[in-house]
Parts: sequence; C-alpha cells; structure tokens
Amino acid sequence: MSSRQRPRASSQAPRTNAPPREPTPTGLAARPDPSRIPLYVGLAVLGAAAGIAGTVLQAALFPGGLLLSLAASAGLFYGGRVLMGTQLGALVPAVGWFIAVVLLLGGRPEGDYVFGEEIGLALFMLGTMAVAVMCATMTRLPHPADDTGRTAT
Repeated sequence: MSSRQRPRASSQAPRTNAPPREPTPTGLAARPDPSRIPLYVGLAVLGAAAGIAGTVLQAALFPGGLLLSLAASAGLFYGGRVLMGTQLGALVPAVGWFIAVVLLLGGRPEGDYVFGEEIGLALFMLGTMAVAVMCATMTRLPHPADDTGRTAT
C-alpha cells in the first residue's frame, strides 16, 4: 500500500462521527407493547380453560384422558410461544392453567374434589408443569422450511 492511498473502511474500525448510544433492552427488560396485552389475557384464559378441561378429562378417562390433556396443554404452551415469539408467550397460559388447577384442588364444602386418583393427579400436574418449563425455556423458535432467506432467481 502506498502512502497516498487511504485504508479501506472495515467493520472493525470505530466510527468517530457517531454519538454513543445506549443499547436497546431485550426480553423482559424491553418496554412492554400495549397492543399485546389482550393477546396475553386471552392466552391466560385459554390456559385456565385447558386446566379445567384437563382436570375433568384426566379424571374421567384415566390413561387416554391424561395423555390427551397433556398434549392439549403442550400445544397451547408451544402455540403461545410461537404466536408471541417470547418466553412470556408460553408462561402466561401456564400461569392461567396453574391458577385454575390450584383453585380446583381446594375441593368443596362437602369434602369431595374434582380430581380422581392420586397417581393421575400427580402425573397430570407434574407432566403439565414439565411441558410448560420445556416450552418456556426453548432457546430459539424453529424457522419455516420454505423461508430460506434467498431471493428468487
């Protein structure tokens, strides 16, 4: 390189004319979007409905109903994660589910409660909580197969 030529600009060279700026927060530290609040409320209501339906279904049809209620809860939690694109999308329906199930565990004044056997109750609660944790702690969302990022030629 001769002394007259200027070196090329690279991405490693610092920009001297740009003012310093604060990094934008992401995740739970980011500013909430008010337009998403109705979606989160809807997910919480769907989670509560899945908890009530799963409670009745797993008690009525023990082995098959338990698997069906676990699959429905997993679909709801994963769908919330994909719909919202955040971990909160999986946690909100899980919180709605948890509140509904805990309220149903309280029983009635007559002494009976909604759940059937103890083993079914344990598998239902532990299985759904494990599914909620798995959906909430996924590292990244899957990308559609047809979206390769390339332009058409």
